Amino acid sequence: MKKVYKIDIDCANCAAKMEAEANKVDGVKEASVNFMMLKMNIEFEDGADEKSVMKKVRKVCRKVDDDAEVYI
Repeated sequence: MKKVYKIDIDCANCAAKMEAEANKVDGVKEASVNFMMLKMNIEFEDGADEKSVMKKVRKVCRKVDDDAEVYI
């Protein structure tokens, strides 16, 4: 399953770091961040619980930039 989430981030470098960290989260098959469009595309692994995976994604993104927000 693929979903698109709105993000709020000010730095392209941080967006790249967020993408890298999101790809490490269990349950994420592939994550990509489009800084210009302020969107994060997530493809979930089969059987993954979207809500719990996205909580983890938000957590790792906030570690990269504590002002960043991923709207679930």
